[in-house]
Amino acid sequence: MKKALLFLGLALLLPALPSRAGSIVTDSLRSDILGAQVKYNVYLPDGFAGSGKEYPVVYLLHGLSDDYTAWSRKGNMQTVVDELIGTGEACEMVIVMPNAGGPDTRKTWNGYFNMPGWHYEDFFFQEFLPAVESKYRIVGDKAHRAVMGLSMGGGGSVVYAQRHPDLFSSCYAMSAWLDEQSPDAGGRSEKDCLFYVCEAVHRHSALAFLDEADDTVLDALRGVRWFIDCGDDDFLLDINVAFHQKMRSKRVKSELRVRNGVHNWEYWHLALRWALPFASRNFN
Repeated sequence: MKKALLFLGLALLLPALPSRAGSIVTDSLRSDILGAQVKYNVYLPDGFAGSGKEYPVVYLLHGLSDDYTAWSRKGNMQTVVDELIGTGEACEMVIVMPNAGGPDTRKTWNGYFNMPGWHYEDFFFQEFLPAVESKYRIVGDKAHRAVMGLSMGGGGSVVYAQRHPDLFSSCYAMSAWLDEQSPDAGGRSEKDCLFYVCEAVHRHSALAFLDEADDTVLDALRGVRWFIDCGDDDFLLDINVAFHQKMRSKRVKSELRVRNGVHNWEYWHLALRWALPFASRNFN
């Protein structure tokens, strides 16, 4: 009897598990632009297979030296998403995690921009996005599409939303790599894959974009909801704050949060709990 009461007491203290759980599937498509088979992960909400519904979509981008599995393996994103949907803090959605890199940054292409031998932005918008949205019953318009990511993916999400504001309702950038002043990446003169991604980040500087934007471009940016999230001890803090300040000077509204933390998965795991409700609030 005492044991039964003890177990009952412990059960009451444990948090309730989400009654519905989604799934993560791994898929791939052949890219003529990249000349490769490109893998990606997709989170599908509970009941997706039999629902017949169309869903809003979040493109969730990984960082430098990671790949399409990072958010599920290191960020434990499925648990976060299931909890947020289960509590109603986030709506049911499809979350797409594309592949744009790998651990050997010197020999493996990383990055979301076009560079010699790696025309990733062309691939993303001309091949990847249309194929995924057709296959996974995604609504497929600006009002139901968001982009977010961490570090290299945070910078990629900002630049994608800057260059394609007609496609995204919101952008949530975590510890974003928004510019790069050292394209030699540590002093090596060899133009390897890491050199080119650093050079591409500089060429696609999110801050320079704002400096060069005319009134028409700035007005389009105001049609996107922006959120910048960076740790107070993150080495990218200054450039994230500078970006937010430049957005304010251009009268483009953005939210800024500086929380306790560094450039690591502990920070981004918590950031995802803010990011998905933010995207949900800005759908429609």
